[in-house]
Amino acid sequence: QVQLVESGGGLVQAGGSLRLSCSASGRTFSSYAMAWFRQAPGKEREFVARISQLGRNTYYSDSVKGRFTISRDNAKNTVYLAMNSLKPEDTAVYYCAADFHVLIVSTAPSEYDYWGQGTQVTVSS
Repeated sequence: QVQLVESGGGLVQAGGSLRLSCSASGRTFSSYAMAWFRQAPGKEREFVARISQLGRNTYYSDSVKGRFTISRDNAKNTVYLAMNSLKPEDTAVYYCAADFHVLIVSTAPSEYDYWGQGTQVTVSS
């Protein structure tokens, strides 16, 4: 079992920045990949970014590439999502997720094994 707890969401103006954190517990943090997803009202959950177990490889959706940065600190069992140049369309509940299938890089929510409860990010225009 893995428990994931997100924090850092909030209200920010367009062009601003936020940093989300996701704290993990339960299993060896460096044994699984981590990702961020988001879900806006009335929309499906969508992939945002993913980072490999040791942080050597990262992947981003086209919509956030160049603005968001995913990172992890395995000593603190935490993954981060730094979000810059935020846009109103970034408004959503953001979720972190753990993936034990580390040999396959997936952007599909169904492939992820554990999820946090989500944190709201609202970007005002």
